[in-house]
Amino acid sequence: MREIFAGLPWWVKWVAVPVIALVVFGSLIATLVGFVIGLLFKALVFVALVGGLIYVVRKFMAGSSSRSGW
Repeated sequence: MREIFAGLPWWVKWVAVPVIALVVFGSLIATLVGFVIGLLFKALVFVALVGGLIYVVRKFMAGSSSRSGW
């Protein structure tokens, strides 16, 4: 493999080959990036909802315990 690339100009190795790879595998890369971003967004929403639930439950428990007189 090194012998093949050794005789080629620099622009073929550093410009043309990556561009061809992006054209061929571009949709796969976009799908993977979209999946990872979607997963991170869902994890962020999950953390926010759980945090909000914990906040509401603690607020409710603090308010009900002070009124009950135990």
